[in-house]
Amino acid sequence: MAHRRTKLLFLLCAICYSLNAIAGKSYYDILQVSKSASEEQLKKAYRKLALKYHPDKNQGNEEANKKFAEINNAYEVLSDSEKRNIYDRYGEEGLKQHAASGGRGSGMGMDINDIFSSFFGGGSMEEEEERTVKGDDVIVELDVSLEDLYMGGSLKVWREKNVLKPAPGKRRCNCRNEVYHKQIGPGMFQQMTEQVCEQCPNVKYVREGYFITVDIEKGMKDGQEVSFYEDGEPIVDGESGDLRFRIRTAPHDLFRREGDDLHTTVTITLVQALVGFEKTIKHLDEHLVDISSKRITKPKEVRKFKGEGMPLHMSMKKGDLYVTFEVLFPTSLTEDQKTKIKETLG
Repeated sequence: MAHRRTKLLFLLCAICYSLNAIAGKSYYDILQVSKSASEEQLKKAYRKLALKYHPDKNQGNEEANKKFAEINNAYEVLSDSEKRNIYDRYGEEGLKQHAASGGRGSGMGMDINDIFSSFFGGGSMEEEEERTVKGDDVIVELDVSLEDLYMGGSLKVWREKNVLKPAPGKRRCNCRNEVYHKQIGPGMFQQMTEQVCEQCPNVKYVREGYFITVDIEKGMKDGQEVSFYEDGEPIVDGESGDLRFRIRTAPHDLFRREGDDLHTTVTITLVQALVGFEKTIKHLDEHLVDISSKRITKPKEVRKFKGEGMPLHMSMKKGDLYVTFEVLFPTSLTEDQKTKIKETLG
């Protein structure tokens, strides 16, 4: 009876998992890997994301801290073969039921700092980065349209880099200094240092090119970077550096960005400035913003449209849109027009 009840619980979990997979992100989505990812691919993905969203690098950013917690939670489950098997079949509810029935935890009880420390050998993020011998980082200035920064998007960029390939012969590697004592006389010894190296397969640099997809997140600003871990310059007996695309906003015909706000200029006629007007402008995602007015508009007047600016990065909030009105004056007036204006305004 108990066995049948357990089977029924896991069946219900499997149904819930299917619904949740449709509704939200899975642990694989969070780590940006496929469901068939190997242990090494999981480690590489976790390392890249954990360093990117670590609280030390994102102080005061609640969204980044939340993302960091999700990444650690996902890695704790997927790096454990037993938990991963249960998750693949029954989802998070299956992990909870497994824990309730005496299994090894639900995948959500371990402190995120413990996970990070265990993965990086107990050191801090800075110590981990300093300890690793890495090649040079490659920084590429990437011009991004205001539309992509407003809505999010992807850019395909051609990349050429040096790649290490096997080559004939052997080379000295993993060299280290070993200390030994040499006797130089009765009861006299001298401390000596000798470099000892191993023999490794030889390698050579080969130039390769390929397209790389750079994901642009909504609200990103100039100077922010999209990093590709170990996709920079390679180094023998070490890790390749990182490839970092540095965001640079491309000029736009209609809008100008200042922080999280947008600025634009609209020209109206003198008549519209005096009696009012009905007008809309097309935004970056092509929705229409009503900038109509029923009152007098002065030349160079600036009006604010709240919430019509840029989205804040990793937030649901938006900046504001500021519209500067230019009034188009007539180049000349007839005597009759002058008389009528004097009668109306004089």
